[in-house]
Amino acid sequence: MSSEYGNDFVTISDNEGNDFVLEHLDTIEIEDTFYMAFLPTDLDEEDEDYGLVILQVVEENGEEVLISVEDEEFLESLYNRFVERLSDEEDE
Repeated sequence: MSSEYGNDFVTISDNEGNDFVLEHLDTIEIEDTFYMAFLPTDLDEEDEDYGLVILQVVEENGEEVLISVEDEEFLESLYNRFVERLSDEEDE
């Protein structure tokens, strides 16, 4: 079976210790920094918070860690790039 079937799932914890399972959709590299787009697995599509979760990959103590992107303008730019890439994949 090809690896392009099925996506990766990761569990992340917020600052309050709540765990969330996310489905990895895509990764973009910008200026030697990686950004990953995820879709929450447990949110209802009718929920107003439903949508892409975009996290930055950073290295801490030799391990890759996912952190939030703080710059709102840059985050919006990333969001648009991911949506464009994901819609291109659907068209193929």
